[in-house]
Amino acid sequence: MIIDAHNHPDWHGHDLKRFIENMDRCRVDKTWLLSWECPADEFDPSYWRVLPSMIDFGSPIPFSRCVSYMERASDRFILGYAPDPRRPEAIAMLESAISLYDVRVCGELKLRMMYDNPDAVRMFRFCGEKGLPVIVHIDYELETKLKYPRSSYWYGGGIEALERAIQLCPETQFLGHAPGFWSHISGDDQYKKAAYPTGKVLPGSKVVDMLCRYPNLYCDVSAGSGHNALARDPDFAKQFLLEFQDRILYGRDNFDNVHQEFINSLGLPEEVLSKIYSENALKLVPLHSF
Repeated sequence: MIIDAHNHPDWHGHDLKRFIENMDRCRVDKTWLLSWECPADEFDPSYWRVLPSMIDFGSPIPFSRCVSYMERASDRFILGYAPDPRRPEAIAMLESAISLYDVRVCGELKLRMMYDNPDAVRMFRFCGEKGLPVIVHIDYELETKLKYPRSSYWYGGGIEALERAIQLCPETQFLGHAPGFWSHISGDDQYKKAAYPTGKVLPGSKVVDMLCRYPNLYCDVSAGSGHNALARDPDFAKQFLLEFQDRILYGRDNFDNVHQEFINSLGLPEEVLSKIYSENALKLVPLHSF
């Protein structure tokens, strides 16, 4: 079995029909289907090119689109939802979504806020009580050519803010994701300079250190950031996946197959591949709801 633990509805030109066809072509059995809800002034306007649902709903990936897919193809999806924890109704909305729609994942959280914000911590602890893993997106503020409406887009407040949230919520399972998380696979300072660092991985990895310290941290290898973190140093990637085979979840956050192609090229044992492709996801979110 293969579970894509990170993808979105109406993403990059894929409606439900194209989404299912792509899953079948890439041998993906089930997908964690995630929302992305945030204020209009917190997301890069370039997303308008790949998220037409924003035209009608005003949020990048509204939960209503996830529900629509789930209602039409419930055998292929596991439902995710992450309200903005700064909203006073956030936990009530999440609780209702769990009850009404069987939400199993809190994600994707991608907001211009510190992830150890007290409101966020309160929601994370609620997720721990309900057994929902939390997928967090981190981006650092990097120099860009953008001038308006913002010169740069950051999310989450950096890996230190995530670490503080993990410490404050030991009963909650977190999945680290995106450039601001995966740039810390290496013990250098490239995370301050590039979203997709290059070169051999150096000792002193913050990701490795946190995996050793916090049993409630998992890794979401989706998107270009996850692929880049592994592919930049294949020898390190193989050892990393072997060492943390119980804490790595396969995901795509797109509709290509580069993650499978790279992971399959490393010569990992079948039992390790099974964990990465499905068993770790099933450990966090069993197929049948509680």
